[in-house]
Amino acid sequence: MPTFRLKRDQASLLVVDIQERLTAAMDRDALDRMLNRTNAAIEGAKALELPIIVTEQYPKGLGPTHSLVKMRLGNYSAVEKLDFTACVPDVASRLGERKQVILVGMETHVCVFQTVRDLAEKGFTPVLCADAVMSRNAEDRRVGLEMCREAGAHIVTVEAALFDLLGCAGTPEFKKVSAAVR
Repeated sequence: MPTFRLKRDQASLLVVDIQERLTAAMDRDALDRMLNRTNAAIEGAKALELPIIVTEQYPKGLGPTHSLVKMRLGNYSAVEKLDFTACVPDVASRLGERKQVILVGMETHVCVFQTVRDLAEKGFTPVLCADAVMSRNAEDRRVGLEMCREAGAHIVTVEAALFDLLGCAGTPEFKKVSAAVR
């Protein structure tokens, strides 16, 4: 089996359904940690010039992307969806030829899992940042991570993914990524 390696020219960041009304149901400490790691992933992706794709599950009911994530994203347009999976045609077209999809978001056992499964079925390599996904309760998150692994995801952390993409220190990108993960 070949060794797994993230490559800048093949990777994208997919931010799945981190929305205001959905985050209101989450444990505050866990949410703060997840938002911190998500924002680190966004900053790192920007520094490495990776495409960033954002989805919103039924925004009329669940609200827009969380304000702290929106601030970090800057100018973006979210893919609105009703399906639980984020592997909808609009997302697939934005991914294009990039086959490595780094995922952050919520909820781990529903939208994130179904996205991982569908990406893997379509020939993408899902890379799940365990420190930047969550569910309303710890058991759903834990089981969701297991389901994602069984569906074909590589389970990493934001820092592990970003430094794998960097490959070496001493570059301007290294300084930006290092600052992002602190």
